[in-house]
Amino acid sequence: MAKTPADLRNIESLVEIVASLRGPDGCPWDKEQTHESLTQYAIEETFELVEAIESAGAERDQKMKDELGDVLFQVLLHSQLASERGAFTLNDVIENVATKLIRRHPHVFGDVKVSGSADVVKNWEEIKKQEKGAKPEYALNVPALPALQRAYKIGKRTEKFKFDWENVEGVMLKVEEEFDELREALDNDVDSEIEHELGDVLFSLAQLGRHLQMEPEQVLRKGNARFEERFNKMVELAKAEGIDWGALSTEEKEGYWLKAKAWLKK
Repeated sequence: MAKTPADLRNIESLVEIVASLRGPDGCPWDKEQTHESLTQYAIEETFELVEAIESAGAERDQKMKDELGDVLFQVLLHSQLASERGAFTLNDVIENVATKLIRRHPHVFGDVKVSGSADVVKNWEEIKKQEKGAKPEYALNVPALPALQRAYKIGKRTEKFKFDWENVEGVMLKVEEEFDELREALDNDVDSEIEHELGDVLFSLAQLGRHLQMEPEQVLRKGNARFEERFNKMVELAKAEGIDWGALSTEEKEGYWLKAKAWLKK
C-alpha cells in the first residue's frame, strides 16, 4: 500500500502521489496511460477549466479550483511519464517555463521600456521569432488548436499578410457563396463534396466572427450553453405539466421549445 503524504498542500506531495499511481502497487488505469492516450483528457480538462471560468454564481471559485487541479494533474502525469523514460522531470518543466517567462518579459526582468500592452505583444512576438529561428516570410505557422479556434487564428495571420476581406459585407457575401455551394453539394448527394463545402462554410463563419471582433470559439460556447439551458427548461416545463416529453410529436416539442425561450427571457 502506498503511503499518503502528510502535507497535501505541497507540490512535492502531489508529485509523490502521481508517482505512486504509476508505481508497482498503483492504479491499473494510470499505469496503462501513455502521452498519446492522455491527449483527449488534456483537451477535455482545459475546456472544463474555461467553462468554470465563464460560469457565474457563488460556486465559480470552487469550480475553478477543481478544474485548475485537474489541469495540473495532467501536467504532473505527463511529467511522470517523461521521468520514467529519462526524458525530463517536473522540475525541468518548471525551469523551462520560468526561463521562458523571464526571457519574454525583458520589460520586467531587464531594461527594455514599453509604453503599454501593445508594445508587450510586439516584443513577445519578436522574441518568439528569434527563439524559433528564421521561417518563410509568409508562413502561417498556426499552432495546434480546436478546429474552430484554429480557423480564427488562420484568419488573424492572413489578415497580417493583407490577404483578407475589406469589411464585414465582403465576408457575408463569401458566407452566402459557400452556403450556395453546400446546397449544390447536397443536391449532388456526394458525401465528399458535402464534407468539403460544409468545412468551407464553417471556415467562412469563423472569419465572419473575426471581422465582427468576436472570437468564434467563445461565441459558440455561449451558443451551446444557451441551447442546453433552453432544452433543459423545455423538458422541465413538460414534466411540470405531467407530460412525457419523449412521447411528444416534433411539432409539440417545438411548442415547448418556444415556451422555454419565452420563459427564459422573463
